[in-house]
Amino acid sequence: MDDLLAPVQDLLEGQIDFHGQRITVRLSTALLIIFSAIGFVVGYIQQDIHLTLWITLAGTLVTALAVVPPWPVYNSHPEKWFTQGTGKTNIAGIVVDGIKVK
Repeated sequence: MDDLLAPVQDLLEGQIDFHGQRITVRLSTALLIIFSAIGFVVGYIQQDIHLTLWITLAGTLVTALAVVPPWPVYNSHPEKWFTQGTGKTNIAGIVVDGIKVK
């Protein structure tokens, strides 16, 4: 059963880096503002609040599709955290509950 769920878990895990987070925040803000403005203008011209709401909803769905999945472009600058297995680390040590962890 774990063999079947492992690829799905890797797909949904959502590995993105700090640069990718910055991109997603800016992209989501810009897309939501653009679609809201378009919805407002079109709804005002047509005098139809339902049209405004549908355009804004469509913009929200497009934004979610662009931002929520962990697209590879959002993990193009991964961070190097620890070197494991080499025996040489530049870390002085991490103390957890008074115990030094290697």
